[in-house]
Amino acid sequence: MGNNSSDKIKTYQEQLYIDNTVRLREIIATLPSFSKDFFRAIEPTTSAKTRISYAYDIRVFFRFLLDNNPYYKNKAMDDFTVKDLERLESVDIEEYMEFLKVYRSDDNQMLTNGEKGLSRKMSALRSFYAYYYKRQIIEKNPTLLVDMPKLHEKAIIRLDTDEVALLLDFVENCGDQLTGQAKVYYEKTKYRDLAILTLLLGTGIRVSECVGLDVLDVDFKNNGIKVTRKGGNEMVVYFGEEVRGAIQRYLDNTRNLMRPLPGHENALFLSTQKKRMGVQAVENMVKKYARQVTPNKKITPHKLRSTYGTALYKETGDIYLVADVLGHKDVNTTKKHYAAIDENRRKQAASAVKLRES
Repeated sequence: MGNNSSDKIKTYQEQLYIDNTVRLREIIATLPSFSKDFFRAIEPTTSAKTRISYAYDIRVFFRFLLDNNPYYKNKAMDDFTVKDLERLESVDIEEYMEFLKVYRSDDNQMLTNGEKGLSRKMSALRSFYAYYYKRQIIEKNPTLLVDMPKLHEKAIIRLDTDEVALLLDFVENCGDQLTGQAKVYYEKTKYRDLAILTLLLGTGIRVSECVGLDVLDVDFKNNGIKVTRKGGNEMVVYFGEEVRGAIQRYLDNTRNLMRPLPGHENALFLSTQKKRMGVQAVENMVKKYARQVTPNKKITPHKLRSTYGTALYKETGDIYLVADVLGHKDVNTTKKHYAAIDENRRKQAASAVKLRES
């Protein structure tokens, strides 16, 4: 008898796809029924994660109308039709934007949105409207009459070179300061945590790419790891000797001695529960160590990615290489983040232009 496909161990990406698809269906079921068409239409050009966040954001919009718009006072989510979209005026959209700044969630939590959150929620609503407008299902699109929130550039937080060394040294040696249960846990996870931090700092991969790695994705012959990038493309990212050494030590001292739980046999990075580590576990681990070394900087795995991108750009001056290695589809994203960091070149500008010949 042939193997049933459900018997085969699913890859991290396959399992993620199943989980996200189920989650998306659950949220869409709580939206007006006509919304399904929009999500079906954007499926080929968006990731499941994007569609999930759009679904949440669009649900906030409809709940806002039910709770705050007198016209919908005694209506329910199922009563909305696509024609309700064109019944609204630009002032209704502006009221929604104002509402988004501070509002209560379903479970009565007080939520706030800064520039970025506001912009994301408005982008979701604009895309939603654009779908029905483009197909001439509605005749007007009030979201086009409302200005999008202005986004201000924020300084990129990253670790300085000496802070990178301090962080890795701290993880390597902080066991001396620990006792009891904390020390036992530290000894269990030391090589794993060092391998993850060294890998993130030495390759700039995303935390989602890191937790998705399988043991067989590491190629010591060519010093490369096979990662699945945003959008599903596979790519080999190469690493140096420090990363190689850290992964090898983790495999020899920790990973190869563990017996993972069923379904997690292939995972490179395992939790103490012998399951594949999740994104949040890595985020918490990074925060835990970074807090001790750089208390004034809020360091996340993404900041370690920025640290790598900065270092690579400073060493090579090649923005296209940085974009390629980081897996940015658009080099302008990279330019925005890293091309502005070259303080020395900016200082050169001060003396480059002569106003009067001396």
